[in-house]
Amino acid sequence: MPLWNPPSPRVRELMRQGAETALRPRPEWLAELDAATLSGQAQQVAADPVLAAGTRRTNRSNLLFWAACNVRAPGEPVPANDGDAPLAIARDLVRRGLDESALDSYRVGQSVAVRVWTQIACSLTTDAEELRELLDVSLRSISAFVDETVAAIAARMHVERGELTRGTHAERREIVALLLDGAPITRQRAQARLGYALEPTHTAAVVWADDPGADLHQLDRAADALAAAAGRVPPLSVLASAATRWVWVHGLPDADHVQDALDGLPAVRIALGSPAPGVDGFRRSHLDALTTQRMLARLSSAQRLASYDEVELVALLTQDPEHADRFVKRVLGDLATAPADITDAVRVFIAEQCNASRAATRLFTHRNTLLRRLARADRLLPRPLTGHTLEVAAALEVLQWRGHGARDQS
Repeated sequence: MPLWNPPSPRVRELMRQGAETALRPRPEWLAELDAATLSGQAQQVAADPVLAAGTRRTNRSNLLFWAACNVRAPGEPVPANDGDAPLAIARDLVRRGLDESALDSYRVGQSVAVRVWTQIACSLTTDAEELRELLDVSLRSISAFVDETVAAIAARMHVERGELTRGTHAERREIVALLLDGAPITRQRAQARLGYALEPTHTAAVVWADDPGADLHQLDRAADALAAAAGRVPPLSVLASAATRWVWVHGLPDADHVQDALDGLPAVRIALGSPAPGVDGFRRSHLDALTTQRMLARLSSAQRLASYDEVELVALLTQDPEHADRFVKRVLGDLATAPADITDAVRVFIAEQCNASRAATRLFTHRNTLLRRLARADRLLPRPLTGHTLEVAAALEVLQWRGHGARDQS
């Protein structure tokens, strides 16, 4: 830390007041900070739900750490934040094969923090000299704190990289990375080093927890449950990050068995790829599982189990979330915010090829009740369901997979 001249008592008091405000950050400040940091991240980080969530946690941890230090000792140098959140993101970045350049995004976030702090500072005093001293010391403090914290995370990444290059997890990751990249490694050599046959049909899965503080042993139990649901051949499981496992099993896991297992693993979420044979299937199913996981994150979906076969259309439609929102609003109109019994009636009616009797049976309701719900849906739709069933079905699929927050915005 360079030579630090403490501010005047008055400015120390102003910094304490401002830090107390920063300890209660407005949601819009956090949203802007997250957006700036993730926009500065490598695409691999921003698109990965676990890495993106880790970045958001680190943003909050850094903001609250700096503010808390300035409440306790306003205007004094703030040490690096070496708490759980920044160290967890260091481990996860290394396990994804990223280097220290991924930390440049925190410089982007720093500019947002400086702007927000300037707004806070300007609300504390109208005295030009006090404001000048307050901004001088606080902006230097923020800059030094970010430098120290980024250096601490980078140092942890260096240590983690060394640890990751030793042991069986590292070997499995190396071989899997070669297979996913299409590198010229023979199937026989890969199988021998992985202890997993590559000729059969595979189903890949991304198994993860949104909360890194959860019992992460549940991830390994979920991998075993997937294998049991597919026929009990031991799974191939690779540590992708502290809260993520990449898993492959032979065959197609029974969805009901997997759902039963998830009921006892409340921290776990699973995205499944499509089953496919051989080395190409090993790779393609994994990419499908990643697409499924990222779609769930993009739509803020609360679903804990999803397969690529279920979401392929929605994944394509929602690659541009803003465009997808406009599509849903244009096609569904007021039906987008209708009660679930109305939207479910339309969805099942279309799925049953517009056969009211079959749809009523599937919904365990009387046919006349179904017809009344369909009539109400027709009044809510901008255009009649007849003649527009394909568009309505697609929009309802997007609506079904979106989280409540996204739905409320439409």
